[in-house]
Formats: sequence, C-alpha cells, structure tokens
Amino acid sequence: MSIATRSKRRGRWLPRSLLTRNIVLLVALVALTQACSFAVLLHFVQRPRIDRAAIIFADYIKTLDGVLAAMPPDQGRAAAARLGAQTAAPEPDGVKAQRSLPRLFGTWQRDVFLRALQHHLPPDMPVRWQTGNGGDGGERLWIRVHVAGAPSWIALPMTEDAQASGITTTLILSVGLALLAALTGYLIQLHINRPLKDLARAARHVSAGEAPVVLPTDGPTEIAQVSGAFNQMTEALQQAEATRALMLAGVSHDIRTPLTKLRLAMAMAIPRGADDTFVASAESYLDHIDTILQQFMDYAGSGEREPPRQGDLNALIGQLAADFAGLGHEFELSLGEVPGFAYRPVSLMRLLMNLMHNAIAYGRTGLAVRTWTEGDAACVAVCDRGSGIDAAEMEKLKTPFSRGTNARTHSGGTGLGLAIVERIARLHGGSLQFRAREGGGLEALVTLPLNRHSS
Repeated sequence: MSIATRSKRRGRWLPRSLLTRNIVLLVALVALTQACSFAVLLHFVQRPRIDRAAIIFADYIKTLDGVLAAMPPDQGRAAAARLGAQTAAPEPDGVKAQRSLPRLFGTWQRDVFLRALQHHLPPDMPVRWQTGNGGDGGERLWIRVHVAGAPSWIALPMTEDAQASGITTTLILSVGLALLAALTGYLIQLHINRPLKDLARAARHVSAGEAPVVLPTDGPTEIAQVSGAFNQMTEALQQAEATRALMLAGVSHDIRTPLTKLRLAMAMAIPRGADDTFVASAESYLDHIDTILQQFMDYAGSGEREPPRQGDLNALIGQLAADFAGLGHEFELSLGEVPGFAYRPVSLMRLLMNLMHNAIAYGRTGLAVRTWTEGDAACVAVCDRGSGIDAAEMEKLKTPFSRGTNARTHSGGTGLGLAIVERIARLHGGSLQFRAREGGGLEALVTLPLNRHSS
C-alpha cells in the first residue's frame, strides 16, 4: 500500500473543517488532562483518606467488640439490642449498582474501604455492606461482634470517607471545565476563521476577474501577514492586468495602422482591370491577419471588466439565431424555461456566437440550440451533425492554440475560439463540455449557475 493511499485512509476519519478538528483536539486534550488529574486524585488523595478511615473504624470496632465481650451476658445482650443487633447474618446485597459515573466511583471507594477494614480486623469479625435494606434506600455496614460468647451482627453508622463524597462535585467540575474549554476554543476558532473566509472570498473574486476589496491586516500576526501578502499579490495582478491591456491596445493600434495603409497602397498601386484573383487573395490575407489579431484581443480580454447584468438567456439566443438566419444559417431552437439571471451580456454573446459559428463552419447541417435548467444551473447546448470527435480530442481543443486533426479543424483559425468560450464560461462560474450527439454529430454544452453568490 502506498504512502498516499495510507494517508488518504487516515484522513478519511478526520473532520474536514479546521474548526471541528481544533475543537475535537481541544476537547480530547482537556478530557485526557482531567482523566489524569482524576486518577492522581483517587490514588494519592482518596485512597490514603480511605485507608486512614478504615484504620480508625477498625480500632473503634475492636474496642466495641471488647466492651461487649467483657460485659455480663444479660448486660451485653441488652447493649447489643440497643444497637440493633441480630443473630442472623444480613441478607446479601441484591440491589444492582447503578451505572452512573458517580455511583461507579462510589462503589470503588466502598470496595477499597471494605478491603482495608477487613485487613485491620480479626478474621472472625467479617464485614458486610448492605444497600437499600428494608426499602429505605440507605446503606449499612454490618459487623459481626461477640456478645455473651455468641456472634451477633450489628449495623454501624458509616463515615463519609467510605462513600462517594466529593466525587460527584469533582466530576461536574471536570465536565464544566471541558465544556468551558470547548466553548473558548470555538470562539477563538471563529475569530480565526473569519479572516480566512474573507481571504477565500477575495481569492474567488480574483479568479473570477473581479477586483477584490482590500483585506484588513489587523488581528493575529500570522493572519495579518497572509492578508498583507494577498493584498500585495492582488495589487501586482492589477498592475500586470493594466500593463497587459495597455500593451494589447498598443499592439492593436500598431498592427492595424500598417494594415490599413497596406490596403490603401494596394488599392492605389494596382490599376483597374488587373488580376482580380490576386487582389482578392491579398484582401483575404489581410482579413485573416485582422481576424487573428481580434481573436488574440478577445482571448486576452474575455470580459473580466464587464459588470454582470440581469438578463434573459433565451432572448439573447433568439436574437443571435435571427441574425444567423438573416445570413442564411437556420438554427432549430428548443428553448426551455430558464429564469432570468445575472451574466455579462457582451461576453456571453461572444461565447454563443463562437459556438454557433463553429457549428456552421464545421457541422453545416442539423444546426440546433437547446436550453433547459438543471438544478441551480442554466444549460445551453449548441448542436450540429458534423463529424464526431472523441473525448480526448474535444478536451484538447479547449487548450489555447490547440487544433484538431480531423474534419472539424479550421485551417485559418488560431486555436483560440474554444479557449475563449471556456474562459468566458469559467468567468461566469460555469463550464464547457463536449459530447457526442444522439444520431451523430457534436453537442457543445455550456452550464451557467443561476444564483452565483459574490462570496
């Protein structure tokens, strides 16, 4: 068995949250400490007290036995009668001991006391403990003494050292201290968890392309250091984003300006009546360069700066389908009931346009768009009847600059179209998947959350 497998199996038994782990650890440590303290109390405090009480009680019983044995028979029997003596041995203790913790320790103390007492008494003076005698619920210690030369059993009052005095209070105090420690640990952990949750929320904002709020740097030193480092990271990312946007704007301007001049120079230099094929080819190359540049701009932007707005997904799809129908490409629409939700309209329109354009360019037939809701998510499927692609190839096409090797490959693309779709879907907290369409063809499925919280 590998180390990773053993570690995974061990981790399966641990609580998932840091709060629960710390509380469990704290309670376990407090319980272990209380158990050790209780063991020390019983062994080094209670047991010596019980032994001393047994010695004193044994001396008292031996003195009483000597006095009763030395009396005349009539006076001895009269004195024993006043003490409630009986000639018959008391009934064995038939009351089942309760299983409560205080009763358990009380029974332990009683047994220790009886053993110590019997050790300090003569062998012909046995002792017997009786619980609940006569239905009164009390406890009695019966001693066999000698009265007028005959054995008699008398019940003597018990010292508190032989009972569970103080044990119940000690147990209640221990449980109270454990609960207090657990509550204190819970409050401390809540105080620590609050900045950690803020940090996780801010990290999700950054991953979604949003500008997070500045995290406070007060509180514990370790949390403050993490929050300060995160603030520095987000500031550096924002500066890098600003630099990237400026660079891309400069590249767009610097490349498109000579392209425009080249178009103008070609129009002026080539006389009328020249070879139209050459002109069309040159224009196609220029359009291709401009398309590639625009795709790079789209991938670099992908709508991070666009604020989400409440909108109707079905209405957006209907508008795009009408636009494509005007260009001669009919999409069969099967729009289910999708409630309005917040999304970035320009970015989502770009996502749908890319998928619908791919379906037109590579599928050509069986064009369709379906929508429905599944749980708390809206689902959009753009379908066609083109040549299928296996799962590995589909996932590979979502990687930037990756192209397919079969009939669905576009010779003039940059390999960024599906990467842009994937990035926009993730920007909305959703996902992009490809699957084979029933009856042949491909289905691009986009899942978007309906109720995406800011946290």
